[in-house]
This record gives sequence, C-alpha cells and structure tokens, in this order.
Amino acid sequence: MLLQQFNIGPYQNFTYLVAEAKGGEGVVIDPSYGIEPVLAAIDESSVKVRFILNTHSHRDHVAGNDEVKARTGAKVVAHAVAPLHQDVSVSDGDAFDSGRLKFRVVHTPGHTKDSVLYIFEGQVATGDTLFVGECGRTDLPGGDPSEMYDSLLGRVVKLDDGLVVLPGHDYGVTPTSTIGREKKENYTLQPRTREQFLKFLKE
Repeated sequence: MLLQQFNIGPYQNFTYLVAEAKGGEGVVIDPSYGIEPVLAAIDESSVKVRFILNTHSHRDHVAGNDEVKARTGAKVVAHAVAPLHQDVSVSDGDAFDSGRLKFRVVHTPGHTKDSVLYIFEGQVATGDTLFVGECGRTDLPGGDPSEMYDSLLGRVVKLDDGLVVLPGHDYGVTPTSTIGREKKENYTLQPRTREQFLKFLKE
C-alpha cells in the first residue's frame, strides 16, 4: 500500500494520498489548502484517484476538493448530512472499495454533525474527532460535547488497538499514533462519566 501524509495549508492540516500501489487505484483524504504537492504526488505515482474522502465539512478539510476532482475525476465522499457537494453519501457502518483497498465508515459526531472516521488496511483517518494527544473542539457551529463523549468513549475506545491513527492536523508530539497508544496517553480518552466529560471540556 502507498500512504503519503502531507502537512499543507496555514492550519497544519494533514492531507493523505492512499493507493493500493504506485499506478493503482486510490483516494485522497481531506484535501486542504495548498493542494499542489498532493497533485504532484498523484502525477508522480500515477495513482488513479477514485474517491475524495472528507472526514467532515470544515473548509480547511475540503478546500482542495474541486482541484483534485478536476484533475482526477474522483468522486467526493462525505457523510449524508454534510453541507457540501457529495457524489457518494455515506452513513455509519457503510463500506466501499477502491481497487483492493477496503474502507469502512464510522460516524463520530461531536466536532461537527457530519464527522466520520475512515478505517482501512490497519489505518484510521480520524479527521478532527481525534488528534494525537487531544480531541477536536466542540464549541464551533455543529459541535456538541455530549455527542463527542459518545463518539470518543463509546466508539473510538472500542476500535482495535493496533489501528494507526491518521489525524486531521499536526497537533501532536508525533504525526501519527495508534488507538492503543491514544487510549493510554490521550487525556480525552480516559474513563469518565458523561457529566465528568462535559465538565472536563469546560475547564
């Protein structure tokens, strides 16, 4: 598998190019501002980009959608409630393929109503739901602390410990992590009641 992580744009966004191999089918995850290095990598690796996967609809995660689509003809994939153009609408539990790559969708509202994780080939693209050592904000439009509690402590902590975490921003001490490491080290994933979690987010 080909997996490239790009730190692009003014907000330390991570955009990912994923393919079954050079010259094979693949996807771009969360194309941000300043997408040119990703487009160059697509050309250099001769990847046939079939899908653009958006983890959520905030502008810094979708700014490059149109450019990638224009260059590759890829279809935009997003959660059904995402307020953006989508060629493929997904919901929790949906699965789809790109060549030999198999993707599964986990709906994780909290940062936004349309936030999702994409699990594939031992990796999980977490967008702004989970960062290395932190979680996404819940005080922006569409954010909901109680939904974030359900997503983090009801869904994320139940994922396989070996999954490699591919976050939406370069905010941590390392650019990637694992679910197992985050369960041990990420203070937002420590066991709490809902009431404790809501109080914790306000502190």
